[in-house]
Amino acid sequence: MSDYTHIYNLKAVIHETGLTPETLRAWERRYGLLKPQRSPGGHRLYSQYDIEMLQWLVARQEEGLSISRAVEMWRSLEKEGQNPLLQGSHPHVGAHANGLVASPTVTPANVNMLDQLRAGWIEACLTYDEPAADQALSQAFAIADPEVACVEVIQKGVAAIGALWYQGEISVQQEHFATALAMRRIDSLIAAAPPSTRLGRLLAANPPGEEHSFGLLLMTYLLRRHGWEVVYLGANVPLSRLDATLEATAPKLVLSVAQTLTSAAALLAMAVVVNAHGTSLAYGGGIFTHYPAVTSRIPGYFLGNSLAAVPETVERLVADLPPLPGVPALPASYGLALEALREKESLVIDAVNQALRAGRGERDHAAPQQLEPTYLETANRFFTRDLLSALTMGDIHLLDHAVGWLEGLLSNYGLSMELVRRYFSAYQQAVQQHLDGQAGPILDWLDKHAT
Repeated sequence: MSDYTHIYNLKAVIHETGLTPETLRAWERRYGLLKPQRSPGGHRLYSQYDIEMLQWLVARQEEGLSISRAVEMWRSLEKEGQNPLLQGSHPHVGAHANGLVASPTVTPANVNMLDQLRAGWIEACLTYDEPAADQALSQAFAIADPEVACVEVIQKGVAAIGALWYQGEISVQQEHFATALAMRRIDSLIAAAPPSTRLGRLLAANPPGEEHSFGLLLMTYLLRRHGWEVVYLGANVPLSRLDATLEATAPKLVLSVAQTLTSAAALLAMAVVVNAHGTSLAYGGGIFTHYPAVTSRIPGYFLGNSLAAVPETVERLVADLPPLPGVPALPASYGLALEALREKESLVIDAVNQALRAGRGERDHAAPQQLEPTYLETANRFFTRDLLSALTMGDIHLLDHAVGWLEGLLSNYGLSMELVRRYFSAYQQAVQQHLDGQAGPILDWLDKHAT
């Protein structure tokens, strides 16, 4: 059994481990595994156990592991009640309690295992089996680096469950349960992340109206794993007093995520505030994956479509920030339509309600099936919001994405597309009635979708 008596000075530890004093102090500060005592003269003193721990970590590095991964493996073994020093020359020689073995890299066999674990995690989430879901994640982290486990099991699992909801195969309750479990695991990983080692900090905040925070939270964890200090504000951050927050945090970069057309328009407003402060915005999200052209409307830096690549992209941006991408000016016709719709939105919506409730939504005046008031209210709120966002972004055809998503959702739930066309016809009539010839882009789009 190792001796825990602190009798070895720094010179002895360096001799036994081959580490430099700078590396040893960095490991102490970053990972907190070593807690040397002080001699009466103030010099660090280490134990035999400390030396053997360092030798174990160095051996793992020689086998190809990063130091952060080696430390995590040490802690994982200790958490399972095992002594890492008794696990043989390689940390994944001995079997873990869950029947899997740890590995520092993702081998082809591990890729297949991660696929199986992701399927198991999804199944556990859909049956509300929290212990089984947690076990699947623990096994994933035992065979792969944390970044890989997060992306291959958690991120892809959440995306798959979201697709099942969209297809009408699971309930929104199941989707919320899975997302909550995923975010709880990422929260715990962030809490256990080592202290930051880089100069400066980053600020992570989603724009107003963007309620989905999983992507931003996972981004925060990946960046903290790479040594960044990240101030995480989360979802739906208002723009009021954002300048004061920027002043207080002085970030090197502001990070944000937008999943919808509406939150992309809000991101545009956020970018204006951030740039006015002299800081820069870097962003990602689903809307930019589906509509890459939207990136040309945001005065910031697109992080790409891969969360795993974000740390490298952020490091490159902070080291050498390129000139800010130019953004096209808003066409005059869009500005007029945007101002008119904002001013008379309530009149337009009232006219839509009257037309549909009176059965006058179709151009041929055929009596349509009356829409439920709750559905009509929801349609008014979301479509008008997306319409205003498309005008703000200077591209009315961005509505195609929102409507395509809605039509797919209705189809998956067995609802008629006729409901959508009927609604657009009523909206078209309301716009013609109230916007006084200032609705050119709106009517151009509705002409193609109301028939």
